[in-house]
Amino acid sequence: MDTTNTINFQDIIKKSVLKMDQFASISIIDTIIGLVLSGLLGLFIYYIYKKTFRGVVYTHTFNITLVAMAMLTCLIIMTISTNIVLSLGMVGALSIVRFRTAIKDPLDIVFMFWSISVGIATGAGVYPVSVLGSLVVAAVIVVLSKRQMKDVAYLLIINYHDQANDGVKYQLNKLKYALKSKTVHKEMVELIVEVKIKGDNTAFVQDISEVEGVKNVSLVSYDGDYAP
Repeated sequence: MDTTNTINFQDIIKKSVLKMDQFASISIIDTIIGLVLSGLLGLFIYYIYKKTFRGVVYTHTFNITLVAMAMLTCLIIMTISTNIVLSLGMVGALSIVRFRTAIKDPLDIVFMFWSISVGIATGAGVYPVSVLGSLVVAAVIVVLSKRQMKDVAYLLIINYHDQANDGVKYQLNKLKYALKSKTVHKEMVELIVEVKIKGDNTAFVQDISEVEGVKNVSLVSYDGDYAP
């Protein structure tokens, strides 16, 4: 009795799948609209990423990847929405893909998920979600990035002789700084501190370099990660 019920249940599943059309109808116009909209939103993400980038080195290829990722995700969603068997095969194929590129800036992950989300929403035909969602996310990122610009962090690297120690400390006390590393080699000292300044006010670099005994002073952009 149990065997018969099991067989009948399997037959029902098989018949339900076989009765489905091999491919659902997706018009060429819908495909073009989805690709164009995902491409435009990808370009919008491209623009926001470029304008709000605050890292050390801007990567143009990564920004281009955001545009292509939105369009490719849209294609995948439109493809797997046509047939349940094809969708299962696509999921299985994508599950074996491994990305080994290290993401240095956590904000880059946000842009990647944003691009993927745009592709999913556009491919599924939920255009208001992709458009309005992109506008809200962009507004949040722009506002928060402008607030961060008020106080920018830099690494200040100073090489000086021992006799310049008091003069260097006097100049550093005028700044907001945090000690990151100090290396002493014979009579030479290398001091690395994190300083936070507003705008492009870097006159203190010249003041420190004029201290007697200071060999050189370097100011470099700092994204928060430092390994001595």
